[in-house]
Amino acid sequence: MIRLFTVFAIAFFSASCSVTTPVAATSNPIGSKVGTSSGKCYFNICRNVDASIHSAAQNGNITKVSTVDYKVKNFIGIVITHECIVTGE
Repeated sequence: MIRLFTVFAIAFFSASCSVTTPVAATSNPIGSKVGTSSGKCYFNICRNVDASIHSAAQNGNITKVSTVDYKVKNFIGIVITHECIVTGE
């Protein structure tokens, strides 16, 4: 019984989920530059999280945005990472 509980506990704490969704696309050609901005939330409390398109474009030195993707990683609701991924020139 203890082994079963241990295996269940290890499986539960090693489980996570990651979802990437497209947000926007423009008529600009897909460039070689990629910029990201991200932030972490703990126990669903977010402080100083800047996962915006503007900061991602600045981080990648992008002036013409082609695509925008949004990625969320969730580790059992304890640590949630929000990330914005921008491509362009």
